[in-house]
Amino acid sequence: MYVGRIVVVGKTSSPFVAYRVSSRSFPNRVACITPEGIAIRPLDMSEAEKNPYIAYNCIRVSCNGVVVSNGSHTDPIWTELEHGVEPDKAIRKVLLEMGYEHDHLNTPRIAGVVTPDKGYLGIIRDDGIEVTGFDLKENFCRIICTYELNKLEERYYPFNADTAEDVAKFVVEGNFFDTLELPVCAAAWMNGFAVFNPHEKT
Repeated sequence: MYVGRIVVVGKTSSPFVAYRVSSRSFPNRVACITPEGIAIRPLDMSEAEKNPYIAYNCIRVSCNGVVVSNGSHTDPIWTELEHGVEPDKAIRKVLLEMGYEHDHLNTPRIAGVVTPDKGYLGIIRDDGIEVTGFDLKENFCRIICTYELNKLEERYYPFNADTAEDVAKFVVEGNFFDTLELPVCAAAWMNGFAVFNPHEKT
């Protein structure tokens, strides 16, 4: 199944967020740890001039929660959290302001936040917006994707990881995630940052 980009929020021994790029159109991208968090970048930065949606911060840590998203809305959601706005309200406000991506597929914007006790997910499509908060369950996650699995469901997926590095790999190679097509790169936060760029395997 091809689901496009994936936002994951969950908990193992600790709360975590993860993000995976799956792509048909722009596969030559990597996840990079930066001073601000984790960014998605094309291997050739000139590609970003052709498409404004392929380079962005995907994970940032606020004192009030960790943000994960599939685009430039990561930063304004982070700013809202820094100002003390509740995560679900921050996600809803920014998604409504920015709308879905106006590419040829009307790609949805998706986002998540994790706090010590709760997870949040949101999506804005061309037919509406959905935002939810939920309790974290140990060794489980919830997801939202840009295509196919792009409606919020009360479904928890089993998840096993001990470190941020494990989280980043699990969203590419782990049970269920390994059935999702065309992985490009992945990013994670769980008490620290990690990236997984499968093409860099030796």
